[in-house]
Amino acid sequence: MPVSSLTLKQLRAIQQVYRTGQVSAAADALNITQSAASVLIRQAEAALGATLFDRTTRSLSPSEAGESVIGLVERILGDLSTLEETIRGLRDLERGRIRLTATPATGLTLLPETVRRYRAAYPAVSLVMDDCAPDQFYANILEQRADFGIGTEPLDKSALDWESLHFDPLCIICSEEHPFAFREAVGWAELDGQPLILSRRDYGVRGMVEATLARLDIRPNVVAEVGFLGSAAWMSSCGIGLAVLPGRLARAQPAPGVRNVPLVDPVVRRAAGLVKRRKHSLSHSAERFVEMLAKDLQDSAASPTPAHA
Repeated sequence: MPVSSLTLKQLRAIQQVYRTGQVSAAADALNITQSAASVLIRQAEAALGATLFDRTTRSLSPSEAGESVIGLVERILGDLSTLEETIRGLRDLERGRIRLTATPATGLTLLPETVRRYRAAYPAVSLVMDDCAPDQFYANILEQRADFGIGTEPLDKSALDWESLHFDPLCIICSEEHPFAFREAVGWAELDGQPLILSRRDYGVRGMVEATLARLDIRPNVVAEVGFLGSAAWMSSCGIGLAVLPGRLARAQPAPGVRNVPLVDPVVRRAAGLVKRRKHSLSHSAERFVEMLAKDLQDSAASPTPAHA
């Protein structure tokens, strides 16, 4: 029997017999019968090719070989105990690290409540946030600078997995003095000829707006391109144009003198969700964060904020 065939039960039997000096006491410590403990010691000695304990009528004393191997046995079992504690800590969220990437707009509108709850519930888990530009989002995940991201659906899914978590209808932000300001909703067709404030082309919502207008045979009258919500809000308040943004994003940073009005006919929703490397499993701590986020987004969708700000 080769040394590599030694089992953990045999190693534990060696440890307990060495500590107690008796097979019966070792058996009690291992919660097995005395005969089973004796068998484990004999099997271990056969595998090692050496006698580990010298037998007397009342006790066992370590042989020279037993004294030589006990340090290694203790170290192996100690390392195993450390491994068990580490895995238990990760499983029970008593330790660990999450690396999450998201754009500022996604972070602002989707993450704060979940981050607060998660940090309060699992303070021992380190939550590392990577606040990135839209053109860095997928690269952060593919190049393993983040374990996963919360963002929009990737066009190329050859290396990325996607799971939707939330759908946010688009709306307009307009000045309180605009004719649309106190409407319950505005149809997309009514944007024909209106001056529009749109996000830059590297933001996914821009493509959604242009595609919807193209289906309605409307050529957008773009008067400004913005990368920040604050810019869209103050420009709208000055009457420069109508900003078209997801509803949660529009409501996240209200500005004086503006209103948010839903866009309908059709209702266009921007999807946001979990993005991770294909066939990459998330840690238990990361899975728990995603579960909490999905629950928070579901709850907020069930109790939507009024459209007008």
